[in-house]
Amino acid sequence: MTTALLSTADELHARVRRGRRAVVMTMGALHEGHATLIRTAREIAGRDGEVVVTVFVNPLQFGPGEDLDRYPRTLDADLKLAEQAGADAVFAPSVDEVYPGGQPQVRLSAGPMGERLEGATRPGHFDGVLTVVAKLLHLSRPDVALFGQKDAQQLALIRRMVRDLNFGVEIVGVPTVREADGLALSSRNRYLSPDERRTALALSRALFAGRDRHAAQEALRARAREVPSTHARAEALSAIGESRAAADAHAVATAAPGGPAAVRAAARQVLDEAGRVEPPLKLDYLALVDPSDFTEIGDGFTGEAVLAVAARVGTTRLIDNIPLTFGNLGAAS
Repeated sequence: MTTALLSTADELHARVRRGRRAVVMTMGALHEGHATLIRTAREIAGRDGEVVVTVFVNPLQFGPGEDLDRYPRTLDADLKLAEQAGADAVFAPSVDEVYPGGQPQVRLSAGPMGERLEGATRPGHFDGVLTVVAKLLHLSRPDVALFGQKDAQQLALIRRMVRDLNFGVEIVGVPTVREADGLALSSRNRYLSPDERRTALALSRALFAGRDRHAAQEALRARAREVPSTHARAEALSAIGESRAAADAHAVATAAPGGPAAVRAAARQVLDEAGRVEPPLKLDYLALVDPSDFTEIGDGFTGEAVLAVAARVGTTRLIDNIPLTFGNLGAAS
């Protein structure tokens, strides 16, 4: 397969379409996480479909003092990776192609959800994201578009935009890809020194600590539900040494802090420790939120949730998250 490099929408529109078109939107500097998105797109599009990877560093989503100028541009390497992963075309338009006449006067607003977490730290960021995603959806005209779950708030907002504004496209989220040590793959990882990288591992360790605390709590509650309800059964279980375990399960499940508070506490402990090492981790936020609107969940919450973290190590800002399920289904990793 030879992957075509396209720079204009006219070139893309001139391509003959036979099956479904799946689009993977990127800002370039592609890595294995992007390759996973492209391979998933290939599976969805099928042999007769088409996979298009967009490469565009969007100036609208960078705020003052952010890394627009130093954001890596590696188009030759990106084209090679895209080809190896199964892309039919790479659409790498110029700024003038995407924003003819300069930055657009009319832009999309991300609304209240876009002002929380990442939006609070980076005002206007999600307005820029949604504006360029809408533009690229119009320019690439896909049947399905794929985005990584590492950018969970971005994914939620894109899904909301597509639903609220009646875009005729399916949005697919693809699980986060991690390196062997747990660090979520990101184009910004290349900025980390070896010492900074060791500190940065606290992000994923914190998330896993919260997940493990939640899983242990759910296991204890499940064990507590098996406690014998009659004295005769209790005596029988005692004979095989289980009554103490049942009593311990009851005690932990009812007395120890549980639910969302316990998840947050377990994750924060790891992050607080990382803030005391050298170089230190500087936390932006730790949040346990409802993915439908990215508001914090309460103790009685049931259903899907997202445990999210953002922090700086040196001059590099990193984000990460994992999904959790509260209620009878237990924890999801």
